[in-house]
Amino acid sequence: MIDVLAVHADRLDESLPAQRRSSLVAALSAVPDRRDPRGVVHALPGVLATAVAAVLTGARSAAAVAEWAADAPQQVLAELGVFRDPFTGLYRAPDESTFRRVLAGVDADALDDTVGRWVLACRPAADTERRVYSVDGKTLRGSGPAGAQVHLLAVLDQHTGTVLGQVDVDGKTNELTRFRPLLGPLDLTAVVITADAMHTQREHARWLIDDKKAAYVFTVKKNQPRLYRQLKTLPWAKVPIQDETSTRGHGRYDIRRLQAVTCTGPLALDFPHATQALRIRRRRLSLTTGRWSTVTVYAITNLSAAQAGPADLADWLRGHWAIETLHHIRDTTYAEDASRLRTGNSPRVMATLRNTAISLLRLAGVTAIAAALRHNSRNPHRPLQLLGIT
Repeated sequence: MIDVLAVHADRLDESLPAQRRSSLVAALSAVPDRRDPRGVVHALPGVLATAVAAVLTGARSAAAVAEWAADAPQQVLAELGVFRDPFTGLYRAPDESTFRRVLAGVDADALDDTVGRWVLACRPAADTERRVYSVDGKTLRGSGPAGAQVHLLAVLDQHTGTVLGQVDVDGKTNELTRFRPLLGPLDLTAVVITADAMHTQREHARWLIDDKKAAYVFTVKKNQPRLYRQLKTLPWAKVPIQDETSTRGHGRYDIRRLQAVTCTGPLALDFPHATQALRIRRRRLSLTTGRWSTVTVYAITNLSAAQAGPADLADWLRGHWAIETLHHIRDTTYAEDASRLRTGNSPRVMATLRNTAISLLRLAGVTAIAAALRHNSRNPHRPLQLLGIT
């Protein structure tokens, strides 16, 4: 693990243009400090960078972040940019109350934007013709009583597994109205956007194609009844299976078969720019009960068969679950839903710190997140390399 992590991080740094090798600590200086300057001891970038470093070792709460910072060596604190006492010359880590105040009061939109821009600049070049971004939402269960919980919408790069942006969905709106604010700042030229059935909306499709010059692969369910009926009644019996994959794990065996048909002329679909219709049939064998189950999923895309073949479409649809993997890691490894942080922006900011830590590990080529966090926890210097401090 040690050598692999170091090698991946070194290769990442070498692959970046010189102007993009700035550390995340330096990048965080772009987040505005909304605190009253009178009495401020700890600079905001240092507090945020220290929090990210602690989360990179598995810290799950403000208390855990403060404990890690209190134990960090002087050299580590110096690199993170924390306050240096002018009388003793020692670096003083922020305490728990400071972390709590900063997490609650920091501009969450600016933080997500800053981290997203830094991750975009650090991404390695894509090894495919198209980048594919997945959009999905998540409720932070412990952030409040039912009906008042924080809900976030995020966008993830399937190729790197990194989070490129996140916005909140407050109680006065829903995910549909936050789709454009989430994706608007990103250059989506030739990017494929995958999303679940909630976002299979005509307005989204027109905006992506006409304004952002992007492409889409949308799942279709009964929230679009007319379109769903059209897809269901296509002559699938005459369409051959064009892609088949099988996987085994987590107590089950899955077989996925994809069919694709071009929908023009009499088969034209009632949806903007829709060119191909897809049917994915997944047969699942429970290795515990020995029983089979079958699920049929329909999807649409504006890409033609020449632009996106069956194997590509199958990969992108499977790849969409990478964002569900992100949410799973936050829940299981970081116990996000058990967190009781509820003050101000704290729930969202902690989610951002977790996204950032996971993205940094993905950029370093790490696949086993929990193991990497344990690895980092054994040496306080290790998170610094992931933060771009060399």
